[in-house]
Amino acid sequence: MRLIPRSFLWRTILMIVIPLIVALVIVANAFFGNHWERVHATLARGMAGEITTMMRFIDSNDDDATQTMARSIGVNVTINDHLNRPRHNDNHSREAGPLASELSKRLNRPAAIYIDRGKRLVFIDIPTNSGQTATFGMSLHRIYSTSTEVFIIWLIGSLLIVSILITPFIILHSRSIRRIAKAANRFGRGLDAPGFQPSGSKEIREAAGAMITMKERLDRYNRTRTDMLNAVSHDLKAPLTRMRLAVETGTESQADLLRDIDRMSEMINGYLAFARGEMPEIEQTTELPAMLIRIARDAAPTKKIETDFPDAPAQFYARPMALARAFGNIIENAARYAKKKIKITEIDTPDQVEIIIEDDGPGIPDARKRDAMRPFVRLDDARGDKTGGTGLGLSIAQTAIENHGGQIFLEDSDLGGLRVRVVLPL
Repeated sequence: MRLIPRSFLWRTILMIVIPLIVALVIVANAFFGNHWERVHATLARGMAGEITTMMRFIDSNDDDATQTMARSIGVNVTINDHLNRPRHNDNHSREAGPLASELSKRLNRPAAIYIDRGKRLVFIDIPTNSGQTATFGMSLHRIYSTSTEVFIIWLIGSLLIVSILITPFIILHSRSIRRIAKAANRFGRGLDAPGFQPSGSKEIREAAGAMITMKERLDRYNRTRTDMLNAVSHDLKAPLTRMRLAVETGTESQADLLRDIDRMSEMINGYLAFARGEMPEIEQTTELPAMLIRIARDAAPTKKIETDFPDAPAQFYARPMALARAFGNIIENAARYAKKKIKITEIDTPDQVEIIIEDDGPGIPDARKRDAMRPFVRLDDARGDKTGGTGLGLSIAQTAIENHGGQIFLEDSDLGGLRVRVVLPL
């Protein structure tokens, strides 16, 4: 038999309700149990003393003193020759037990206690020296306190109220989790989840947002692979067809064939570099300034390189080869189009590292910035003519940056060209 429910709803309710029940039981037994006994013992001692005093007045035939005292303490006293009582008394009941014990200590005669619980009255029959029976009638609260019971009832009621109040919130949380599970199931089958939005607590919204980001990355990965296959098919077919035709007809020179071969080698190297951008690599402690300076000197030996790095640059865990490939593509792209100058800036905050790479080249129009991030898309008409390349540089950089949890932005630079801003979390 399964004792722990499977659903998040009932497990959460049990996690809240069971500790409350245990706490109430401990409080009721450890505190109110002793308190209850002390209160009842005090009431029993006080009432037993008053009844003992009135019995002395009755035995001495002092009726006036008996009635005066009875009225002053709110007790009705009658003397009866015969009473029709139930066969069993309530001397051993929870309410009358302490009083019966006190009366047996103070009186040398039996005392029978009867309780009318419907009217909440108590009747105490004690034989007199004259052979009659003295009956003391009073309210039940004179010998038994119900405040503790009422308090326990209120505790149970508060437990029910808490359970009723928390249940809707738990239902909302469980509903948010079920929506995430349903969306993840659809995402896993390659489908979309229309209308799915993060909801619930902060942690649940963060989990849903992370899942949406993962879905977007997977979609982009699949689109990139499709684009790569299409580009490989298109870009390699054209030079191969031209080379075949040249060999068959003999119309092309050796220099033209070598140029086509170089172009094909460049494209294949670009495809391989793009594929390597997704390969696994061990993370290491990394500082960016030395890496960026080395890449800039190698990529742009004829351009002026300006740097603005912090005195103590941030250290963080990263895959250095992947980052070097990413920044290498960005800086090489800037070096290809820059006229005279490239500027590299690092801005560190407690949560992130921001790298800004700017050039004074022609830049990219706002309408083409999104296209520039797509693989196999070349913007030579925007950036310049006869620059070569396969259109994979920024795509490789974006893949590597996003694999580190960062983002890459294309903006207009104050130098007049393109500004590439890379944000990496610490």
